[in-house]
Amino acid sequence: MSAIQGTVYDAFRRSATCYPERDFLCVLPQTAAKYSIDARSYSYADAVREVEWLERRYRAAGLGPGQRVGLMLENRPAFFFHWLALNALGASIVPINPEWRRAELEYLVGHSELCVAVVPRERAEELERAGGTTGRAVLVTTPDLDSLAGTRVAASPSAVRPSLDTECALLYTSGTTGRPKGCVLPNEYFLWAGRWYAQIGGLCAVRDGVERLITPLPMSHMNAMAYSTMVMLLTGGCIVPLDRFHPGTWWESVRESRATVVHYLGVMPAMLLGAAANESDHGHCVRFGFGAGVSPRLHSAFEKRFGFPLLEAWAMTETGAGAVVIANREPRKVGTACFGAAETRVEYRIVDEKGADVAVGEPGELLVRCAGSAPRFGFFREYLKDAPATAEAWAGGYFHTGDIVAVDPDGDFHFIDRKKNVIRRSGENISAVEVESVLLQYPGIASVGVTAVPDEVRGDEVMACVVTRTALSEAGRTPFAHDVLDFCLERLAYFKAPGYIGFCDRLPLTATEKIQRAQLRELGQNLVATPACIDVRALKKRTAIA
Repeated sequence: MSAIQGTVYDAFRRSATCYPERDFLCVLPQTAAKYSIDARSYSYADAVREVEWLERRYRAAGLGPGQRVGLMLENRPAFFFHWLALNALGASIVPINPEWRRAELEYLVGHSELCVAVVPRERAEELERAGGTTGRAVLVTTPDLDSLAGTRVAASPSAVRPSLDTECALLYTSGTTGRPKGCVLPNEYFLWAGRWYAQIGGLCAVRDGVERLITPLPMSHMNAMAYSTMVMLLTGGCIVPLDRFHPGTWWESVRESRATVVHYLGVMPAMLLGAAANESDHGHCVRFGFGAGVSPRLHSAFEKRFGFPLLEAWAMTETGAGAVVIANREPRKVGTACFGAAETRVEYRIVDEKGADVAVGEPGELLVRCAGSAPRFGFFREYLKDAPATAEAWAGGYFHTGDIVAVDPDGDFHFIDRKKNVIRRSGENISAVEVESVLLQYPGIASVGVTAVPDEVRGDEVMACVVTRTALSEAGRTPFAHDVLDFCLERLAYFKAPGYIGFCDRLPLTATEKIQRAQLRELGQNLVATPACIDVRALKKRTAIA
C-alpha cells in the first residue's frame, strides 16, 4: 500500500515514458460515429500531447487545487484527456451523467460548486441555465475550451503541489434519503484501485503493456474510472471505451478492438445469451470478464458458450479498492451468487439488525474496512457537505455497506440482497426516495411508494405503487400511467422513471406514517402481475435533448 505515491497524472506520465508508442485509447468506428469524432487509436505519446495542450489552457485560466470542473463528456476520448490535464493542476473533476435532467443538474451544479463545466455544444445552454438557477457563475465551455480562452476562473494558479491526498474527483451516488451524495475521492483512491487490480492475479492476471480492455460502462461510474482506466494506465494497456452497450454489435467491437479483457454488468450476459449461437462465439481474444451481477442461472451457460470466465466482484463507490472482493480463483462456485473470499487486507463483519455478528452461513449486513492502522485507506474521503452521513456510514469503525451477504464455511461471500432502499437497474443505483419526491409533485397522486421488482434482464426495475387522489376506472389507469411517466421523464434520467405503475388503495405505513419498505416490496411484487399494474417499460426510453 505504501508503494503508491503522487497523482493519477504522475502515474500516466510514468507509463507514457515506458510505453510511448503503445496504444492508450482505441476509438472504434461505431463509437466515433456516435460522438461525431474520428475513429482512431491514441498512443501514450499522442495522449501526452493532447493532455499538455489542455493543461496549458486550464493553467492560463487559473485552475488548480480546490476547484472543481464538471465533465459531461460521456466516454469520449476527451474525457480522459481533460481528466488528466486537470489532475496535473490539482483540480478535481465532477463527471456529469448526460441522462440527468433539469432538477438533477441544478442540484449537482449547486452542491458541487463547479466553476467550469465542459459539455457538448448542444448541452451548453442547459448547463448555463442550471448555473443561473442556482446562482453560481459557472463558465460553460465545449471540449475545445473555446469559451475559456482569455478568461481567468481564478486570480492565479494555486502554489499547492497536487499529492496523493489531493481531491481527484467527486462522484455522485444515490443514497437512501433522496438526493445523490457526492463522494470525495482523492488520488489515493484511484491509484490504489489500479494497483490492486494490477496485482490481484489469479484468473485476472494483468500483463504489463499487453492488455486491451473494452468497457461500455460510463465514465461517470467508479468501475470505468477507477478500475478499467487505472489498471490500463498503470500497466501500459489500452482502454477501449464504447459509448454504451450494443448487444447486436458487441462481439464485432470485441474482435475489432482485439480486446483481451471485458468489463460487464449483469444485464450484458443475459442479452448476449439471448442471441442465436454461432460458430464465431469463441472467435475473440478475451481472457476474462470483470464485473458483477450476472444471473446465477446464466453464469455457467455464458462461460461455456463464449469460452472465458466472468469474474464476479463486489465493491462500492465509497469503498473503492479499500475493501474489494473478487472471485478470481477456483473454485468460484459459479451459479451461487458467490463473489469470492476477502483478502487479508480486508477486515469485515456480518451483522444482524441489532449489530451483533451472525453465524457462518447466516445472512447479515456487510461491514468493511482496511486492515491495519489506516482503516479508511483506499476508501472515499467523505460525503461532500454531509458530515453526519459520513459519520453514520463509519459507525463503530467499519463502513456500513447496506448489502446483505452470507459467508459460507470456506470463507466465500454470497450476495443475498440490499438492505439500503436503492434500486439497482442495469448497473445504475436509483434512490427510491428521489423518485418518490418527483412522483409526489404530480397533481393526481396522493401518495406513492417506489420499490424494486425483479427483471430478468436488468436485475431490478422501478415499480411505483400509487394511491390516486380520485378513484380511477380500469380504463382510466393506462392514460394516467402514461401521463405520470411523461411527467417523470421531463424531470429525471430515463432509467429512474418507473417501468411499472401499480394502483392500490393504501400503502403499508408504520405508526409514524413512514413507508414499511419490506412490505412495500412485497406489495409491488404482488401488484406487478395484476390488472392494477400498468407496464410502461416500452415507453421508458432515452428522451431527446431539446
